Amino acid sequence: MKEPCTPSLAQAILTDPETGLRWAMRDYASLVRGILRRILPQRERDVEECMADVFVALWRNAQKLYDTGTPVRAWLIVTARNTGINRYRVLHRREEVPLTEEMTQTIAELMPDTAGDAADWVGALVDAMGPPDREIFLRKYYLMQSSREIAASLGMSVGSVNTRLCRGRERLRKELQKGGYTHA
Repeated sequence: MKEPCTPSLAQAILTDPETGLRWAMRDYASLVRGILRRILPQRERDVEECMADVFVALWRNAQKLYDTGTPVRAWLIVTARNTGINRYRVLHRREEVPLTEEMTQTIAELMPDTAGDAADWVGALVDAMGPPDREIFLRKYYLMQSSREIAASLGMSVGSVNTRLCRGRERLRKELQKGGYTHA
């Protein structure tokens, strides 16, 4: 069911952007802020920057929203979520993901001159993992979530998450030691 005020809000943004965006902020700023705060807790400056990005995107997409009758509220929820996740990923890509010392040494011994290829190969091994292990590894080492956050998201205990991480790292280490990696 379409949101009754969607076309008029999008039309207001098209007709008078300042008034339309003021209206959008009045009605939806707390919703967008709440979504972003869940994704970027303790990063208020990033939340504010993402909010600005979301409402600029609303202004830029107002014609499309109006033409298609897309509900502004739903569009803002999805856009806020995606903007927050993208910011989270950018922030956490800067941090190094610590591998166990043993795994680092194994990679160095097997592939001393091909670190990029080794990372691709390890990525392929993780991608080949079955659920929920693949998701646990991606959340831990790509999204940089804590074991507690992963456990809550997946409905598991922290101990189960840590056990699966430990076993997964061991499987990766064994694959590397087996010599399954071939130089490109």
